Amino acid sequence: MFYGHRSNIINLYLIKFAKWFNLIMPIVVLFYQDNGLNMQEIFWLKSIYSIAIVAMELPSGYFADVWGRKKTLLAGAILGAGGFAMYSFSHGFWAFAVAEIVLGLGHSFVSGADSAMLYDTLKASKQERTYIKQEGWITSAGNFAEAIAGVCGGLLATVSLRLPFYFQFGVAAIAIPAAILLREPKIHLHEKAPNFKSILQTVKQTFTHQYLRSALLVSAFTGTASLTFAWFVQPFFQEAGLPLTLFGVMWTLLNLSVGVSSMFSYKVENRLGQRYALLTIILGLSIGYLLAAWKISLAGIAILFWFYLIRGIAHPILKDYINRYTQSEVRATILSVRNFVIRINFAIIGPLLGYLTDHFSLSSALLVTGISYAIVALISAIPLLREKR
Repeated sequence: MFYGHRSNIINLYLIKFAKWFNLIMPIVVLFYQDNGLNMQEIFWLKSIYSIAIVAMELPSGYFADVWGRKKTLLAGAILGAGGFAMYSFSHGFWAFAVAEIVLGLGHSFVSGADSAMLYDTLKASKQERTYIKQEGWITSAGNFAEAIAGVCGGLLATVSLRLPFYFQFGVAAIAIPAAILLREPKIHLHEKAPNFKSILQTVKQTFTHQYLRSALLVSAFTGTASLTFAWFVQPFFQEAGLPLTLFGVMWTLLNLSVGVSSMFSYKVENRLGQRYALLTIILGLSIGYLLAAWKISLAGIAILFWFYLIRGIAHPILKDYINRYTQSEVRATILSVRNFVIRINFAIIGPLLGYLTDHFSLSSALLVTGISYAIVALISAIPLLREKR
């Protein structure tokens, strides 16, 4: 039995809380617009953030596998807090861009390492079969934190659109002591750390293993679709005519729906099995995009809840599919490959979708994204859909 099991999970909850208690997200588009940015410039900022993540994603996964998950998570926590400190006093596109780069580097050190720490913590305790449940509960806790933050951020924004950023720095700093208190699972400490050349070889081999490749690509394309949809929510609220005072409330309710469905994702997978769980995720998210494009109105906000419920189910299930086919000594690297694909996808399509929104319509951007996701996700999922478990 790995006796750091409980303390690790508690500290991973705290790291997730610090990452997801996002006071700025419900009002960040309004904040950017208040500083003179249009939607295309906003998507450019998020592309810069994604490029920063892409630049460090694979190296950070390697660091997590070689240096240890704990050190990597600590580096990510420090950079995350530093990025929000910079944002608190920044004005204009280029100053925001620098803060986004620091935040992107911090994100890359946390992504992959956190799930790898969780899976190997459970594996050291011979409880890896509970991974979907634990990942679902941690994801759920993160979404509940983001839901509560939606109300708090909305209230703070009524005083000043910059005030949520000041408080966000304090929240992000919580991850620093939590990372310090983590303990490396013995299963990881006792395994020989691969060199960077072997890591690159592993990444190459990933795309020759049909089931791992399929799981990674489906998860990455689904992550891209979820990330993109989140940036459409506030423009959707604006175009639907939702009062600003309700932005935080609706953001809270959306994230509560993700939190609830994440808690039961393991039951969905157990009940439906791999094939039908995958189809439910892919078709459910695609339909959400198409319906959102069709009905931009106050009544259409109900469609957003459909999307967020499916999103909550998707995250733990798809990460578990990746972990099933991945060895512990390269787990963080492989999970970083997933995040690498998500961010490079978003860096490419983000400005294009911003252009579509500014020069055509929000409906056009939603429609294009939904159709594109359905096509690439279904093609990528073919090996897993055919697999007999």
